[in-house]
Amino acid sequence: MARHRKQALTALGIQAKKDPGYYADGNGLYLRVAPGGTKSWIFRYMLRGRAREMGLGSVLYKPLAQAREEVVQYHQLLLAHIDPIEHRKAQRQKVDDAARKVQTFRQCATRYHATHSNIWRNPKSRKQWFDSLVTYVFPILGELDINEIGKGEILATLEPIWFTRTDTANRVRQRVKAVLDWASARDLRTVHDPLLWDQIALALPAIKDLHKPTHFPACPYVQVGAVIRTIQTSAASAVVKHAMEFAILTAARIGMVRLATWDEFDLEEQRWTLSAARMKAGVEFRVPLAPRALAILKARKNECEGNASASNLVFPTPDGKAFWENKFLLLLREQGMKFTMHGFRSTFRDWAAEQTNFPREVCEAALAHSVKNSTEAAYFRSDLFNKRRELMLAWAAQCSR
Repeated sequence: MARHRKQALTALGIQAKKDPGYYADGNGLYLRVAPGGTKSWIFRYMLRGRAREMGLGSVLYKPLAQAREEVVQYHQLLLAHIDPIEHRKAQRQKVDDAARKVQTFRQCATRYHATHSNIWRNPKSRKQWFDSLVTYVFPILGELDINEIGKGEILATLEPIWFTRTDTANRVRQRVKAVLDWASARDLRTVHDPLLWDQIALALPAIKDLHKPTHFPACPYVQVGAVIRTIQTSAASAVVKHAMEFAILTAARIGMVRLATWDEFDLEEQRWTLSAARMKAGVEFRVPLAPRALAILKARKNECEGNASASNLVFPTPDGKAFWENKFLLLLREQGMKFTMHGFRSTFRDWAAEQTNFPREVCEAALAHSVKNSTEAAYFRSDLFNKRRELMLAWAAQCSR
């Protein structure tokens, strides 16, 4: 590579330089031609007996006159014993610091949601997560610098809803903490108070002292057969009645049934398999199907095969979409029942505990409940499918009484 060719440069001369090397313009400014042909500006100088080399950028974006002006400015710094390279680093750091300072809570929350919500299984949860901040947090914290948010600001956000909307307030607290922790991890929040959340917990009454858990109203198991017959004879559409009975027979969450698709079912094996993405616990789940549940599926298949516009959903609305979650609850209310669809899972669990001899782990597995302790975990290494098949056959018999 050619070195130190001392001659003043011109615009045409710069274009003509092809050989790799350094071409001097004077005053420490050099044109560098790389082996690949790219051209850039270099400023060479001595400071405290040490030779230094500073890149000034590409020739394509910086004309010769601008490069010369910058070199004059850098010589002024050298006269003041200031290293131009260190000075430039400091200036860039100031710009970065300024950019960080303008990060508001709203901006951080938006970025957190954009990067994290993609892995959340439920689209409804993604919307609810952000909507809760829009409603309860942004009016107070939204436009605040992320570094200005402390105990007082967080308490001002939580206190108005802590006593009246305790569950919502607790979720909001968790989400605010998640955003602040994310901002700290990204070096956007430089204020660190290790006692912040402990102090907030002390400043507000404990949730357990405020919140009395509400249970889903459940149908007594001796009445479940009568409830199913009432549903069957109601004026609701066949697909709604089928979906409700199927949910009761399988002790499934209504969301599992609403979004069930044909590819999840193996009618020959009498099995319904839900992927991990469809399950609350994030684990694949197999449901044994009793004869009546199979009969419902076959009836649905016959109807779908006769409908050219039918979707892949097993229990679709007339326009091929999933039913609204409360559609089934409304039918129960229309029939004068105070039960909820989720409550039928409790009905099943009460019946299994009081009227059968099936082990607890089998009953819990039938509801796709998470393992609670290491002892139960030993049982849950298997999904106990065959045992659960016997249990669901007995449950179907109870439902037909």
